[in-house]
Amino acid sequence: MAAHRKSAHRKPKQRPFTGPAARTAATLALAGAATATSASGAGAAPAEPAPTAAQVRAKVDRLYHDAEVATEKYNGAKEKEAAATRAVDALADEAARRTDRLNTARHTLGSMATAQYRTGTLDPALQLALSSDPDSYLERAAHLDRAGDRQTSLLSNIRRQLSGIARVKARADQETEALAARRAELDKHRTAIRTKLADARTLLATLTAAERAAYERAADAAHGGGPATSADGSTAHPDRTGTGAHADRSAPRASVAAPNSRAARAVSFAHGAIGKPYVWGATGPNAFDCSGLTQAAWKAAGVSLPRTTYTQINAGQRVSRSELAPGDLVFFYSGISHVGLYIGGGQMIHAPRPGAPVRIAPIDQMPFAGATRVA
Repeated sequence: MAAHRKSAHRKPKQRPFTGPAARTAATLALAGAATATSASGAGAAPAEPAPTAAQVRAKVDRLYHDAEVATEKYNGAKEKEAAATRAVDALADEAARRTDRLNTARHTLGSMATAQYRTGTLDPALQLALSSDPDSYLERAAHLDRAGDRQTSLLSNIRRQLSGIARVKARADQETEALAARRAELDKHRTAIRTKLADARTLLATLTAAERAAYERAADAAHGGGPATSADGSTAHPDRTGTGAHADRSAPRASVAAPNSRAARAVSFAHGAIGKPYVWGATGPNAFDCSGLTQAAWKAAGVSLPRTTYTQINAGQRVSRSELAPGDLVFFYSGISHVGLYIGGGQMIHAPRPGAPVRIAPIDQMPFAGATRVA
């Protein structure tokens, strides 16, 4: 009897699944395993491989190029902002002058009105009838008529002044709005430049010291090579004034003669700037960006150039590469984002990029876009 009770509490033996039931069980088991594996790896994306040194260098080059494009846009926006500021200031001065004239006219009219109020007059006909000296009265009446004409003229002048001031103020409001837009554009380009240069520094920091040195050598080679040099290959010396480096002023210049005295002065100025640092937005005398250098060089020759690369290219006569002469402006990249001053022998003086001072470089190491002869 006890044995029977024990056997009654035993679990029935599980029979293995066969046929369709077995296949269903296997499918469910595999699905569960897959779900568990997926859940355990949820949120874990495969890590991206770190960029190679070559990829970093390529990205840095692109960032420097983009920063130079933004620099020229910044220079253009700054020029427009300066023009808008001058326009607003001129309109403010004009409004002040017109207001002074209006106040003068109002004062004169007020004085006339006060005088008439104080003296008072009888009806002209009655005054003539009572006058003991009709000739004297008629003379006074003529003066009063002229005074009335003057008063009428003053009133017309005041109306014109008020209308003119209203027009000036409307123009000033428009120019003020334009100025605000120019300043916003300026801030946008300034931010873009700073962001791109900061990104370039961050990327360079991921390289080893040896890789950074290799990058700088390659960049130097692309923009003229090595330290800043004069036309005869002598190394620039530090400027004891603390404004940067400069080429030896006694060093011989390029053997190719400039076509005229103004071009020669522009080339001479550029030689004197060799070794000075690249600073975006700078036009000298202690630092330059690319278009700032060419503008300053030609300013020293008595010629006023516009501020940006894409306006300087239209500041003279276009010349082909085979026609280049010292003093010509040479432009690079499809967006006309870089400029140098040609000095002959296939070379130019230019301000390359941040960290690379003004130097001599061959013109064939960047995509040539055109040239302009200023004078």
